Amino acid sequence: MASDSSFDIVSEIDRQEADNALNQAKKEVQQRYDFRGTDASIEWSGEQIVIVANTEDRALAVLDVFQSKLIKRGISLKSLESGDPYESGKQVRIVSTLKEGIAQDVAKRIGKIVRDEGPKGVKTQIQGEEIRVSSKSRDDLQAIIALLRGKEDDLDVALQFTNYR
Repeated sequence: MASDSSFDIVSEIDRQEADNALNQAKKEVQQRYDFRGTDASIEWSGEQIVIVANTEDRALAVLDVFQSKLIKRGISLKSLESGDPYESGKQVRIVSTLKEGIAQDVAKRIGKIVRDEGPKGVKTQIQGEEIRVSSKSRDDLQAIIALLRGKEDDLDVALQFTNYR
């Protein structure tokens, strides 16, 4: 009897890469001429990333630098959730967070996509913030991965496929 093959769909970020991207952005902000005298900075504040500058345009420019560093380090911008700029005294702040895990409603939408558009005989199981996909055929699992990569733009979450066995 053939055993089921499976893989997990997760949404994770490499914390070390995110930290490296933030440090690179911090260094670039300190060195760039157009940020001189704007008191622009980007820092970790617990699990949040706080961007501070003296104008909204400079704060958004720092956010743009950080986003470019995340992309270079292979972290999807779907994992970055940034709030709107707000004034705090004489400074403008932007608070951002890096989100991980697949929300329940998104997990249900992924399960529905797999059921409706994927090969027959493929089962999905939501396990907390990840989804286990199993099938007797490895080819069916490859088809599911290709299907979800094509639909990733609609899901507004960065997907990774792990534990393929």
